[in-house]
Amino acid sequence: MKCRRILLLVMIPGVLFLACHPERSFIGDSDARLKFTLDTVYFDTVFTTIGTVTESFRIKNPHNQFIRIDEISLAGGRSSVFRINLDGEPGVSFKGIEIAPKDSMYVFVEATLDPNGSDEILRIQDSIVFLTNGNTQDVDLVAWGQDVHIIRDSVFDVSTTWIADKPYLILNYAYVDSISALTIEPGVKVYMHRDAMLYVEGSLYVNGTLEEPVLFGGDRLEEFYSDIPGQWGLIYLTANSHDNRINYAEIKNGTMGILISASPESGKRPDLEITNSIINHMSFNGIYALNANVKGTNLVIGECGGSCAGLIYGGSYEFSHCTFANYWRSWFSNRQLPALLLTDYFGNYDADGNLVIYTGGVFEKAEFRNSIIYGNARMELAIDSYDGLQLNYLFDHCLTRIDRDSLDYASDPSFTAIINNENPLFDSIPYSFELDTLSPAIDAGLPAFAVEIPFDLNGNNRLGDDAPDLGAYERIEE
Repeated sequence: MKCRRILLLVMIPGVLFLACHPERSFIGDSDARLKFTLDTVYFDTVFTTIGTVTESFRIKNPHNQFIRIDEISLAGGRSSVFRINLDGEPGVSFKGIEIAPKDSMYVFVEATLDPNGSDEILRIQDSIVFLTNGNTQDVDLVAWGQDVHIIRDSVFDVSTTWIADKPYLILNYAYVDSISALTIEPGVKVYMHRDAMLYVEGSLYVNGTLEEPVLFGGDRLEEFYSDIPGQWGLIYLTANSHDNRINYAEIKNGTMGILISASPESGKRPDLEITNSIINHMSFNGIYALNANVKGTNLVIGECGGSCAGLIYGGSYEFSHCTFANYWRSWFSNRQLPALLLTDYFGNYDADGNLVIYTGGVFEKAEFRNSIIYGNARMELAIDSYDGLQLNYLFDHCLTRIDRDSLDYASDPSFTAIINNENPLFDSIPYSFELDTLSPAIDAGLPAFAVEIPFDLNGNNRLGDDAPDLGAYERIEE
Protein backbone atom coordinates (compact mmCIF):
# COMPACT_ATOMS: atom_id res chain seq x y z
CA MET A 1 0.00 0.00 0.00
CA LYS A 2 1.33 3.41 -0.98
CA CYS A 3 1.31 6.04 1.72
CA ARG A 4 2.16 9.64 2.26
CA ARG A 5 4.34 10.56 5.19
CA ILE A 6 3.08 13.40 7.31
CA LEU A 7 4.31 14.81 10.58
CA LEU A 8 2.05 14.45 13.60
CA LEU A 9 2.97 16.53 16.62
CA VAL A 10 1.79 14.95 19.89
CA MET A 11 1.97 16.36 23.36
CA ILE A 12 5.24 14.70 24.29
CA PRO A 13 7.95 17.33 24.28
CA GLY A 14 10.77 16.72 21.82
CA VAL A 15 9.24 13.62 20.29
CA LEU A 16 8.12 13.59 16.64
CA PHE A 17 6.13 10.66 15.18
CA LEU A 18 5.80 9.62 11.56
CA ALA A 19 2.36 8.37 10.49
CA CYS A 20 0.96 6.84 7.32
CA HIS A 21 -2.27 8.10 5.63
CA PRO A 22 -3.56 5.84 2.82
CA GLU A 23 -4.28 7.23 -0.64
CA ARG A 24 -7.97 7.26 -1.64
CA SER A 25 -8.93 4.24 -3.67
CA PHE A 26 -11.51 4.95 -6.37
CA ILE A 27 -13.68 2.36 -8.05
CA GLY A 28 -13.13 2.49 -11.80
CA ASP A 29 -15.44 -0.27 -12.95
CA SER A 30 -17.82 0.91 -15.69
CA ASP A 31 -20.55 -1.20 -14.08
CA ALA A 32 -20.27 0.71 -10.80
CA ARG A 33 -23.48 2.64 -10.44
CA LEU A 34 -24.85 5.23 -8.07
CA LYS A 35 -28.01 4.82 -6.08
CA PHE A 36 -30.64 7.52 -5.58
CA THR A 37 -33.29 7.94 -2.91
CA LEU A 38 -35.72 9.01 -5.68
CA ASP A 39 -35.88 8.13 -9.34
CA THR A 40 -38.23 11.05 -10.07
CA VAL A 41 -38.67 14.38 -8.29
CA TYR A 42 -42.30 15.46 -8.54
CA PHE A 43 -43.70 18.92 -7.96
CA ASP A 44 -47.44 19.17 -7.44
CA THR A 45 -49.26 21.67 -9.63
CA VAL A 46 -47.45 24.99 -9.39
CA PHE A 47 -48.34 28.42 -10.67
CA THR A 48 -46.34 29.83 -13.55
CA THR A 49 -43.95 32.69 -12.66
CA ILE A 50 -44.17 31.67 -8.97
CA GLY A 51 -41.29 29.61 -7.60
CA THR A 52 -41.87 26.14 -6.21
CA VAL A 53 -40.93 24.74 -2.85
CA THR A 54 -37.51 23.07 -2.62
CA GLU A 55 -37.44 19.31 -3.04
CA SER A 56 -34.41 17.10 -2.47
CA PHE A 57 -32.95 13.65 -2.94
CA ARG A 58 -29.66 11.96 -2.08
CA ILE A 59 -26.96 10.44 -4.27
CA LYS A 60 -25.60 7.34 -2.54
CA ASN A 61 -22.31 5.51 -3.04
CA PRO A 62 -23.12 1.88 -2.16
CA HIS A 63 -19.56 0.67 -2.77
CA ASN A 64 -16.61 0.00 -0.47
CA GLN A 65 -14.38 2.42 -2.37
CA PHE A 66 -14.57 6.09 -3.22
CA ILE A 67 -16.48 6.91 -6.36
CA ARG A 68 -15.83 9.88 -8.62
CA ILE A 69 -18.76 11.26 -10.62
CA ASP A 70 -17.28 12.72 -13.78
CA GLU A 71 -20.19 15.11 -14.32
CA ILE A 72 -23.58 15.99 -12.86
CA SER A 73 -25.61 18.20 -15.20
CA LEU A 74 -29.08 19.56 -15.75
CA ALA A 75 -30.13 18.17 -19.14
CA GLY A 76 -31.95 21.37 -20.07
CA GLY A 77 -28.97 23.49 -19.18
CA ARG A 78 -29.45 27.17 -18.47
CA SER A 79 -32.73 27.25 -20.38
CA SER A 80 -34.32 24.76 -17.99
CA VAL A 81 -37.16 25.90 -15.70
CA PHE A 82 -35.53 23.80 -12.97
CA ARG A 83 -32.64 24.83 -10.73
CA ILE A 84 -30.31 22.48 -8.86
CA ASN A 85 -28.06 22.90 -5.88
CA LEU A 86 -25.45 20.31 -4.95
CA ASP A 87 -24.61 20.30 -1.25
CA GLY A 88 -25.13 24.06 -1.05
CA GLU A 89 -23.56 24.96 -4.40
CA PRO A 90 -25.93 26.17 -7.18
CA GLY A 91 -25.23 25.48 -10.83
CA VAL A 92 -26.24 23.60 -13.97
CA SER A 93 -23.12 21.40 -14.23
CA PHE A 94 -20.68 19.97 -11.66
CA LYS A 95 -17.53 17.96 -12.43
CA GLY A 96 -15.27 15.64 -10.49
CA ILE A 97 -17.61 15.05 -7.56
CA GLU A 98 -16.28 12.52 -5.06
CA ILE A 99 -18.35 10.51 -2.59
CA ALA A 100 -16.79 8.40 0.15
CA PRO A 101 -17.62 4.70 0.56
CA LYS A 102 -21.19 4.14 1.85
CA ASP A 103 -21.69 7.91 2.01
CA SER A 104 -24.12 10.22 0.23
CA MET A 105 -24.77 13.84 -0.71
CA TYR A 106 -27.87 15.96 -1.21
CA VAL A 107 -29.23 17.46 -4.40
CA PHE A 108 -31.81 20.24 -3.99
CA VAL A 109 -34.23 21.11 -6.78
CA GLU A 110 -36.54 24.08 -7.41
CA ALA A 111 -38.44 25.35 -10.43
CA THR A 112 -40.02 28.52 -11.78
CA LEU A 113 -42.33 27.77 -14.68
CA ASP A 114 -42.94 30.11 -17.58
CA PRO A 115 -46.53 30.99 -18.58
CA ASN A 116 -47.84 28.34 -20.97
CA GLY A 117 -50.60 30.37 -22.61
CA SER A 118 -53.19 27.74 -21.80
CA ASP A 119 -55.99 27.34 -19.31
CA GLU A 120 -55.00 23.69 -18.95
CA ILE A 121 -52.47 22.19 -16.55
CA LEU A 122 -49.38 21.21 -18.56
CA ARG A 123 -46.60 18.77 -17.70
CA ILE A 124 -43.01 20.06 -17.75
CA GLN A 125 -40.12 17.62 -17.58
CA ASP A 126 -36.33 17.67 -17.40
CA SER A 127 -33.69 15.45 -15.82
CA ILE A 128 -30.43 15.50 -13.92
CA VAL A 129 -27.79 13.40 -15.70
CA PHE A 130 -24.98 11.59 -13.88
CA LEU A 131 -21.90 10.40 -15.82
CA THR A 132 -19.70 7.96 -13.86
CA ASN A 133 -16.93 5.78 -15.31
CA GLY A 134 -18.53 6.00 -18.74
CA ASN A 135 -22.05 5.00 -17.67
CA THR A 136 -24.99 7.36 -17.60
CA GLN A 137 -27.83 7.54 -15.07
CA ASP A 138 -30.52 10.13 -14.54
CA VAL A 139 -33.19 11.36 -12.14
CA ASP A 140 -36.30 12.78 -13.77
CA LEU A 141 -37.77 16.14 -12.77
CA VAL A 142 -41.51 16.55 -13.33
CA ALA A 143 -43.79 19.51 -12.61
CA TRP A 144 -47.30 20.46 -13.66
CA GLY A 145 -47.72 24.13 -14.45
CA GLN A 146 -50.88 26.21 -14.31
CA ASP A 147 -51.26 29.74 -15.60
CA VAL A 148 -52.96 32.10 -13.14
CA HIS A 149 -54.38 35.58 -12.94
CA ILE A 150 -51.96 37.32 -10.57
CA ILE A 151 -53.66 39.86 -8.32
CA ARG A 152 -50.93 41.83 -6.56
CA ASP A 153 -51.70 44.95 -4.47
CA SER A 154 -54.77 45.42 -6.66
CA VAL A 155 -57.52 48.00 -6.25
CA PHE A 156 -60.88 47.38 -7.93
CA ASP A 157 -62.58 50.74 -8.25
CA VAL A 158 -65.10 49.48 -10.81
CA SER A 159 -67.28 46.40 -10.46
CA THR A 160 -65.39 43.31 -11.58
CA THR A 161 -66.27 39.69 -12.36
CA TRP A 162 -63.89 36.77 -12.02
CA ILE A 163 -64.65 33.80 -14.28
CA ALA A 164 -63.41 30.23 -14.07
CA ASP A 165 -60.94 30.25 -16.96
CA LYS A 166 -57.87 29.89 -14.75
CA PRO A 167 -57.16 30.38 -11.03
CA TYR A 168 -56.65 33.73 -9.32
CA LEU A 169 -53.62 34.20 -7.07
CA ILE A 170 -53.75 37.06 -4.57
CA LEU A 171 -50.37 38.42 -3.48
CA ASN A 172 -50.52 40.87 -0.55
CA TYR A 173 -54.07 42.14 -1.09
CA ALA A 174 -57.02 42.70 -3.37
CA TYR A 175 -59.10 45.75 -2.43
CA VAL A 176 -62.73 46.22 -3.52
CA ASP A 177 -63.59 49.91 -3.35
CA SER A 178 -66.73 51.12 -1.59
CA ILE A 179 -68.45 51.96 -4.88
CA SER A 180 -67.59 48.61 -6.47
CA ALA A 181 -68.54 44.95 -6.30
CA LEU A 182 -66.50 41.81 -6.90
CA THR A 183 -68.52 38.94 -8.39
CA ILE A 184 -66.95 35.48 -8.39
CA GLU A 185 -68.53 33.00 -10.78
CA PRO A 186 -69.06 29.23 -10.29
CA GLY A 187 -65.94 27.08 -10.25
CA VAL A 188 -63.45 29.89 -9.63
CA LYS A 189 -60.41 28.99 -7.53
CA VAL A 190 -58.91 31.83 -5.51
CA TYR A 191 -55.48 31.07 -4.06
CA MET A 192 -53.99 33.32 -1.41
CA HIS A 193 -50.28 33.76 -0.75
CA ARG A 194 -48.93 34.03 2.79
CA ASP A 195 -50.77 36.78 4.75
CA ALA A 196 -52.78 37.77 1.66
CA MET A 197 -56.14 39.46 2.20
CA LEU A 198 -59.31 40.08 0.23
CA TYR A 199 -60.41 43.48 1.55
CA VAL A 200 -63.99 44.47 0.72
CA GLU A 201 -65.31 48.00 1.24
CA GLY A 202 -68.03 47.52 -1.38
CA SER A 203 -69.82 44.22 -2.02
CA LEU A 204 -68.74 40.61 -2.48
CA TYR A 205 -70.87 38.18 -4.47
CA VAL A 206 -69.67 34.59 -4.48
CA ASN A 207 -71.90 32.61 -6.84
CA GLY A 208 -70.78 29.02 -6.46
CA THR A 209 -73.04 26.07 -7.19
CA LEU A 210 -73.35 22.54 -5.84
CA GLU A 211 -71.53 21.21 -8.92
CA GLU A 212 -69.04 24.07 -9.13
CA PRO A 213 -68.24 25.58 -5.72
CA VAL A 214 -65.84 28.51 -5.34
CA LEU A 215 -62.58 27.78 -3.52
CA PHE A 216 -60.56 30.11 -1.30
CA GLY A 217 -57.32 28.50 -0.11
CA GLY A 218 -53.56 28.80 0.24
CA ASP A 219 -51.17 28.67 -2.71
CA ARG A 220 -49.19 25.70 -1.40
CA LEU A 221 -50.72 22.87 -3.42
CA GLU A 222 -48.59 20.01 -2.12
CA GLU A 223 -50.55 17.28 -0.36
CA PHE A 224 -48.81 18.05 2.94
CA TYR A 225 -50.44 21.49 3.04
CA SER A 226 -53.96 20.32 2.20
CA ASP A 227 -55.23 20.85 5.76
CA ILE A 228 -52.64 23.14 7.39
CA PRO A 229 -54.18 26.33 8.86
CA GLY A 230 -52.65 29.81 8.76
CA GLN A 231 -51.35 29.74 5.17
CA TRP A 232 -52.99 33.05 4.20
CA GLY A 233 -54.73 36.00 5.84
CA LEU A 234 -58.48 36.57 5.67
CA ILE A 235 -61.53 37.86 3.86
CA TYR A 236 -62.33 41.22 5.45
CA LEU A 237 -65.78 42.76 5.06
CA THR A 238 -65.45 46.26 6.45
CA ALA A 239 -68.04 48.54 8.08
CA ASN A 240 -68.83 50.06 4.68
CA SER A 241 -69.40 46.74 2.93
CA HIS A 242 -72.97 45.78 2.19
CA ASP A 243 -75.15 43.15 0.50
CA ASN A 244 -72.41 40.54 0.73
CA ARG A 245 -73.52 37.11 -0.47
CA ILE A 246 -71.55 33.86 -0.40
CA ASN A 247 -73.10 30.69 -1.81
CA TYR A 248 -71.38 27.33 -2.25
CA ALA A 249 -67.87 28.30 -1.20
CA GLU A 250 -65.09 26.36 0.49
CA ILE A 251 -62.84 28.62 2.55
CA LYS A 252 -59.90 26.76 4.08
CA ASN A 253 -56.41 26.91 5.56
CA GLY A 254 -56.30 30.61 6.42
CA THR A 255 -55.77 32.68 9.55
CA MET A 256 -59.40 33.79 9.70
CA GLY A 257 -62.11 32.76 7.29
CA ILE A 258 -64.25 35.90 7.38
CA LEU A 259 -63.83 39.04 9.45
CA ILE A 260 -66.92 41.24 9.27
CA SER A 261 -66.86 44.20 11.63
CA ALA A 262 -67.85 47.77 12.37
CA SER A 263 -66.43 49.83 15.20
CA PRO A 264 -68.91 51.21 17.76
CA GLU A 265 -68.14 54.74 16.55
CA SER A 266 -68.93 54.01 12.90
CA GLY A 267 -72.70 53.88 13.28
CA LYS A 268 -72.67 51.21 10.58
CA ARG A 269 -73.35 47.51 10.43
CA PRO A 270 -72.05 45.41 7.52
CA ASP A 271 -74.12 42.43 6.41
CA LEU A 272 -73.47 38.96 5.03
CA GLU A 273 -75.63 36.08 3.90
CA ILE A 274 -73.62 32.86 3.65
CA THR A 275 -75.23 29.65 2.44
CA ASN A 276 -74.17 26.13 1.44
CA SER A 277 -70.56 26.76 2.43
CA ILE A 278 -67.69 25.25 4.40
CA ILE A 279 -65.08 27.11 6.43
CA ASN A 280 -62.37 24.82 7.78
CA HIS A 281 -58.79 24.71 9.12
CA MET A 282 -58.42 28.30 10.36
CA SER A 283 -55.72 29.23 12.85
CA PHE A 284 -58.03 31.77 14.53
CA ASN A 285 -61.78 32.12 13.92
CA GLY A 286 -63.92 30.77 11.12
CA ILE A 287 -66.18 33.84 11.31
CA TYR A 288 -65.40 36.81 13.53
CA ALA A 289 -68.39 39.16 13.47
CA LEU A 290 -68.22 42.39 15.44
CA ASN A 291 -71.37 44.51 15.42
CA ALA A 292 -72.56 42.94 12.17
CA ASN A 293 -75.57 41.32 10.52
CA VAL A 294 -75.01 37.72 9.46
CA LYS A 295 -77.41 35.07 8.22
CA GLY A 296 -76.14 31.53 7.68
CA THR A 297 -77.84 28.38 6.38
CA ASN A 298 -76.37 25.03 5.40
CA LEU A 299 -73.07 26.30 6.79
CA VAL A 300 -70.27 24.16 8.21
CA ILE A 301 -67.49 25.75 10.25
CA GLY A 302 -64.93 23.22 11.39
CA GLU A 303 -61.43 23.14 12.82
CA CYS A 304 -60.40 26.55 14.20
CA GLY A 305 -57.73 27.68 16.66
CA GLY A 306 -60.26 30.16 18.09
CA SER A 307 -64.03 29.92 17.76
CA CYS A 308 -65.88 28.57 14.76
CA ALA A 309 -67.99 31.70 15.12
CA GLY A 310 -67.25 34.63 17.44
CA LEU A 311 -70.23 37.00 17.58
CA ILE A 312 -68.89 40.05 19.35
CA TYR A 313 -70.31 43.33 20.62
CA GLY A 314 -73.82 42.60 19.45
CA GLY A 315 -75.41 42.58 16.03
CA SER A 316 -78.09 40.53 14.36
CA TYR A 317 -77.48 36.85 13.67
CA GLU A 318 -79.57 33.97 12.34
CA PHE A 319 -78.18 30.48 11.77
CA SER A 320 -80.34 27.56 10.62
CA HIS A 321 -79.18 24.05 9.80
CA CYS A 322 -75.58 24.94 10.56
CA THR A 323 -72.78 22.81 11.98
CA PHE A 324 -70.20 24.39 14.29
CA ALA A 325 -67.78 21.53 14.98
CA ASN A 326 -64.43 22.46 16.47
CA TYR A 327 -61.99 19.58 16.75
CA TRP A 328 -58.84 21.69 16.73
CA ARG A 329 -55.77 19.48 16.80
CA SER A 330 -53.72 20.20 19.89
CA TRP A 331 -50.34 19.88 18.16
CA PHE A 332 -51.08 23.15 16.34
CA SER A 333 -51.74 25.06 19.59
CA ASN A 334 -53.95 25.02 22.65
CA ARG A 335 -57.42 26.28 21.87
CA GLN A 336 -58.88 28.60 24.54
CA LEU A 337 -62.21 29.56 22.97
CA PRO A 338 -65.43 27.56 22.49
CA ALA A 339 -66.89 26.63 19.12
CA LEU A 340 -69.48 29.39 19.52
CA LEU A 341 -68.90 32.61 21.48
CA LEU A 342 -71.36 35.46 22.12
CA THR A 343 -70.21 38.58 24.01
CA ASP A 344 -71.46 42.17 24.30
CA TYR A 345 -67.95 43.61 24.72
CA PHE A 346 -64.49 43.48 23.21
CA GLY A 347 -61.03 44.84 23.88
CA ASN A 348 -58.74 46.80 21.60
CA TYR A 349 -55.49 48.73 21.95
CA ASP A 350 -55.38 52.48 21.41
CA ALA A 351 -52.57 54.41 19.72
CA ASP A 352 -50.58 54.47 22.96
CA GLY A 353 -50.79 50.73 23.43
CA ASN A 354 -53.38 50.88 26.20
CA LEU A 355 -56.10 48.25 26.30
CA VAL A 356 -59.56 49.79 25.92
CA ILE A 357 -62.65 47.73 26.74
CA TYR A 358 -65.77 48.57 24.73
CA THR A 359 -68.98 47.50 26.44
CA GLY A 360 -72.70 47.80 25.86
CA GLY A 361 -73.01 46.02 22.53
CA VAL A 362 -76.60 45.07 21.73
CA PHE A 363 -77.75 41.82 20.19
CA GLU A 364 -80.89 42.49 18.22
CA LYS A 365 -81.02 38.72 17.94
CA ALA A 366 -78.75 35.68 17.89
CA GLU A 367 -80.86 32.73 16.83
CA PHE A 368 -79.77 29.16 16.20
CA ARG A 369 -82.21 26.59 14.86
CA ASN A 370 -81.80 22.91 13.90
CA SER A 371 -78.04 23.27 14.39
CA ILE A 372 -75.10 21.48 15.98
CA ILE A 373 -72.59 23.18 18.29
CA TYR A 374 -69.99 20.64 19.36
CA GLY A 375 -66.27 19.87 19.55
CA ASN A 376 -63.50 18.30 21.57
CA ALA A 377 -63.55 20.81 24.45
CA ARG A 378 -65.64 20.49 27.62
CA MET A 379 -67.53 23.72 26.87
CA GLU A 380 -68.32 24.61 23.26
CA LEU A 381 -70.88 27.38 23.83
CA ALA A 382 -70.14 30.50 25.86
CA ILE A 383 -72.38 33.53 26.38
CA ASP A 384 -70.90 36.45 28.28
CA SER A 385 -72.09 39.95 29.16
CA TYR A 386 -69.58 42.40 30.62
CA ASP A 387 -72.25 43.91 32.91
CA GLY A 388 -74.11 40.67 33.55
CA LEU A 389 -77.03 41.54 31.29
CA GLN A 390 -79.40 39.07 29.67
CA LEU A 391 -78.47 38.90 26.00
CA ASN A 392 -81.07 38.34 23.30
CA TYR A 393 -80.43 34.82 22.00
CA LEU A 394 -82.35 31.68 21.08
CA PHE A 395 -81.30 28.05 20.69
CA ASP A 396 -84.13 25.93 19.34
CA HIS A 397 -83.72 22.24 18.45
CA CYS A 398 -79.94 22.15 18.71
CA LEU A 399 -77.31 19.61 19.73
CA THR A 400 -74.79 21.26 22.03
CA ARG A 401 -71.82 20.62 24.28
CA ILE A 402 -72.44 22.71 27.39
CA ASP A 403 -70.99 22.39 30.86
CA ARG A 404 -73.99 22.79 33.18
CA ASP A 405 -71.77 24.39 35.85
CA SER A 406 -70.91 27.19 33.42
CA LEU A 407 -74.26 27.66 31.69
CA ASP A 408 -77.54 26.44 33.15
CA TYR A 409 -79.34 26.03 29.86
CA ALA A 410 -82.04 23.78 31.32
CA SER A 411 -83.58 26.65 33.31
CA ASP A 412 -83.14 29.20 30.52
CA PRO A 413 -86.29 29.67 28.40
CA SER A 414 -84.11 30.73 25.47
CA PHE A 415 -83.08 27.09 25.09
CA THR A 416 -85.69 24.74 23.61
CA ALA A 417 -85.45 21.04 22.66
CA ILE A 418 -81.73 20.79 23.39
CA ILE A 419 -79.70 17.59 23.07
CA ASN A 420 -76.71 18.23 25.29
CA ASN A 421 -73.39 16.41 25.61
CA GLU A 422 -74.32 13.63 23.22
CA ASN A 423 -71.66 12.94 20.61
CA PRO A 424 -73.11 13.76 17.18
CA LEU A 425 -70.99 10.98 15.65
CA PHE A 426 -69.59 12.79 12.66
CA ASP A 427 -68.32 10.61 9.83
CA SER A 428 -64.85 12.10 9.38
CA ILE A 429 -63.19 14.65 11.66
CA PRO A 430 -61.94 17.29 10.93
CA TYR A 431 -62.67 17.06 7.20
CA SER A 432 -66.32 16.16 6.77
CA PHE A 433 -69.00 16.61 9.38
CA GLU A 434 -71.70 14.43 7.88
CA LEU A 435 -73.65 12.27 10.31
CA ASP A 436 -73.03 8.63 11.06
CA THR A 437 -75.94 6.17 11.03
CA LEU A 438 -76.30 6.22 14.83
CA SER A 439 -76.06 9.98 15.32
CA PRO A 440 -78.54 11.45 17.84
CA ALA A 441 -78.88 14.43 15.47
CA ILE A 442 -80.79 12.32 12.93
CA ASP A 443 -84.49 13.29 12.70
CA ALA A 444 -84.05 15.60 15.71
CA GLY A 445 -84.91 18.83 13.89
CA LEU A 446 -88.17 20.73 13.73
CA PRO A 447 -89.73 20.44 10.23
CA ALA A 448 -91.05 24.01 10.34
CA PHE A 449 -87.45 25.32 10.42
CA ALA A 450 -86.53 23.31 7.33
CA VAL A 451 -89.37 24.43 5.08
CA GLU A 452 -87.34 27.33 3.68
CA ILE A 453 -84.17 25.17 3.55
CA PRO A 454 -85.52 21.91 2.08
CA PHE A 455 -82.17 20.70 0.71
CA ASP A 456 -78.96 20.12 2.63
CA LEU A 457 -75.39 21.08 1.74
CA ASN A 458 -75.12 18.04 -0.56
CA GLY A 459 -78.44 18.74 -2.26
CA ASN A 460 -80.30 16.00 -0.37
CA ASN A 461 -83.95 16.49 0.55
CA ARG A 462 -84.31 16.91 4.31
CA LEU A 463 -88.12 16.85 4.17
CA GLY A 464 -88.39 13.35 2.76
CA ASP A 465 -88.61 11.47 6.07
CA ASP A 466 -90.06 11.90 9.57
CA ALA A 467 -88.06 15.00 10.48
CA PRO A 468 -84.96 16.88 9.32
CA ASP A 469 -81.57 16.09 10.80
CA LEU A 470 -79.74 18.71 12.80
CA GLY A 471 -76.84 20.51 11.14
CA ALA A 472 -75.93 21.17 7.54
CA TYR A 473 -76.17 17.55 6.35
CA GLU A 474 -79.12 15.17 6.03
CA ARG A 475 -78.24 11.52 6.55
CA ILE A 476 -79.35 9.51 3.52
CA GLU A 477 -79.37 5.76 3.91
CA GLU A 478 -78.13 3.80 0.94
